[in-house]
Amino acid sequence: MTKFVVVPQWQGSGSSRAMQLIDGAEAIRGDLPTAATTLVHVPTEAGEALDTDIRRASSLVTTAELQRQAIVGIDEPVITIGGDCGVELASVGEALRRDPGIAVVWFDAHGDLNTPLSSPSGSFSGMVARALTGEGAAMLLPEAPLDPARLVLVGVRDLDDGELAHIEERGIPMVSSVMTSAAEVVAAVEATGADRVYLHVDVDVLDPAVIAGVSSAVPFGLELGTLLDCITALRARFGFAGAGVTGFSPGSPDAAADDLGTILRIIGAISREPKPDSTNPTGVTP
Repeated sequence: MTKFVVVPQWQGSGSSRAMQLIDGAEAIRGDLPTAATTLVHVPTEAGEALDTDIRRASSLVTTAELQRQAIVGIDEPVITIGGDCGVELASVGEALRRDPGIAVVWFDAHGDLNTPLSSPSGSFSGMVARALTGEGAAMLLPEAPLDPARLVLVGVRDLDDGELAHIEERGIPMVSSVMTSAAEVVAAVEATGADRVYLHVDVDVLDPAVIAGVSSAVPFGLELGTLLDCITALRARFGFAGAGVTGFSPGSPDAAADDLGTILRIIGAISREPKPDSTNPTGVTP
């Protein structure tokens, strides 16, 4: 059975809607199997920067440690439910500790590739992908960093100048949100040489016409069918190292209900075991 770890962290977000991330995580948790779900109790206080230039760093450090404790006792890959994107520090970090050679596919409207010094907001959710590669504040780095060449950005369309420069400098693979296809995403991951993948899905990777409950909507995102096709193809082609679904920030219970079907379809695609198909082993439609 798929195991879920729910982390309603909001302290990594710089949005005025940050605390709605708690509501989003709880709404998703209500539809997950209770016996297979672990809830991480996030600190209620905002937290302090601790001289890191990262807002609320103290709470982020506490939550990351609680999250690691929850994950380390689970043998199989875990699906983490956020919360802000900062929850991926512990989830991807644990996947990297188990297998440093994985690729991470980053389905997100944003690159999350800032550092504490380059970030315009000081919010960790905008730095977490960079932190996973070993750059950032020491207290918020993984034990085994990710090779930047194995971080594949998909659907990213809102980048700061510093992030663009970093992508070019480090050769980070990027698949545009315009005309994205499952075959293109699979090919990008194959080029990394990885055999297993971790799937990060911030729901703002979707076009705003598809989902309303996000804190920072960016036009020209993925259609739901495209995202599901990509996930299905990746699950069919590569071993599964885990996943995270983040960024659900509904404005009200009614709004949460409107978007929940979309999010549950994403979770279903991630958790569904691929069916062997000798005629089409990648799961990509020719």
